[in-house]
Amino acid sequence: MSWSRRKDGLLAKVNFPPYTLEMLTSRHVLVGGGGGSSKTGVANGFEIFELSHDGTQFVAEEFTRYETGPNVVMNSATHNDGKRMWLVAGQESHCQLYNIQAKVVVTENGEIPKKTGFPSREELRQRRKSERKDETPLKRENVEEIKDEEPKAKHKKLQLIIKPLDSIQTDFGKAEPFQRVVRISPNGGLMATGGTDGYVRLWNFPQMIKLHDLMGHSKEIDDIDFCPKSKHLATVAKDGKLIIWDVTSGSKTKELTWTPSDDEKSFFKRCRFRKTVADSPAIPQQLFALSKSLPPRDRRNRSKTQYGYLQLWSVDLGKIEKLVTYKEDLSALAASDDGKFVAVGTMSSGTVDMFIAFSLQKVWHVPGAHKMFITDLEFLPTKLDGPAITSNAEAAVVSCSIDNKICIHSIPFRHALPVWLFLIFIVLSICGAFILCSYLGI
Repeated sequence: MSWSRRKDGLLAKVNFPPYTLEMLTSRHVLVGGGGGSSKTGVANGFEIFELSHDGTQFVAEEFTRYETGPNVVMNSATHNDGKRMWLVAGQESHCQLYNIQAKVVVTENGEIPKKTGFPSREELRQRRKSERKDETPLKRENVEEIKDEEPKAKHKKLQLIIKPLDSIQTDFGKAEPFQRVVRISPNGGLMATGGTDGYVRLWNFPQMIKLHDLMGHSKEIDDIDFCPKSKHLATVAKDGKLIIWDVTSGSKTKELTWTPSDDEKSFFKRCRFRKTVADSPAIPQQLFALSKSLPPRDRRNRSKTQYGYLQLWSVDLGKIEKLVTYKEDLSALAASDDGKFVAVGTMSSGTVDMFIAFSLQKVWHVPGAHKMFITDLEFLPTKLDGPAITSNAEAAVVSCSIDNKICIHSIPFRHALPVWLFLIFIVLSICGAFILCSYLGI
């Protein structure tokens, strides 16, 4: 049984269409997008928001804004090893590397002071002789009181300094080369890119030195994901294939195939490995995938109905373990870093759903969270550096759409028994104990 909430949990509105979401720290979310290379008046770049919880709901404060000129940010990935933060952003046919440094500054009344120290002699007010002639000791005491004003309140504030580094071309399509997806491995040593030319390229990270060209798809790449141990890579393309690769050798190890029925065609769209809590080789690899099918044309109304599917695969066995069917196409997929939850976003209704990872039981349903299709989803992390956001939620996922909205959807902690039922049980137990004692004459 799933819970439903109609409130969209609006965090912020941006002045550009957002296409990609990434968590930089446990409480800083990066939103990238833009209006494109044409002169539309819509800026390209990304914004960073700081998230917090006020005791009732999540709130977001704009933290940093960075413009990328004529290059729209369509895809991105981040890596935080506790010491350094890296950001890679797809800009046309190139991948731009950024280093993000965290710096603590001292603020006065919420603002960073331009100068420190006491005011100079020239900055003090110089009074005329006529003003000083009739001064009394009382007035002089008043002057002293003005000089002894309390100092401004000082606070420490975190700043994120963004520094662009290398930029490399990752796609070489003949017509319009374009990088469509980028991912960084969990161990931070590899980067994978895919674009319109159908090639998946593996790079050493952060040196950005190419290691392998993975040739297995005939059409442009839609999605990429590394397994939790950074040993395998899953790729999805518009040719409908889902391929598993060995990142060390660059060779194909397995291809996953599925057909709903004999007269239907199925295409994979998104893929995410399920994170495992225990790092044990005995735990089999599992993969979430989004796919869509095109049934044959209905003879009565001559229309095609598209169905979307959320699938949980056993990679080792090459078969589906769990399946959820939608009567609309799915556009976004995210998996929590603790392996407990998975979330999907829909294409036509702008709905966000969250499921228990191992069973695909729906636990949260937000119909019409956005007015248009979901472009990206990202769970709030539980393992990144820094203090986690204190809230009454077991998990929370951030969503974005080309309606320019950034929203958050949280799952409240699930209890084995409702509180009211637990209280009734305690009262009945106490009454039963008194009755038993009276009966026994104790």
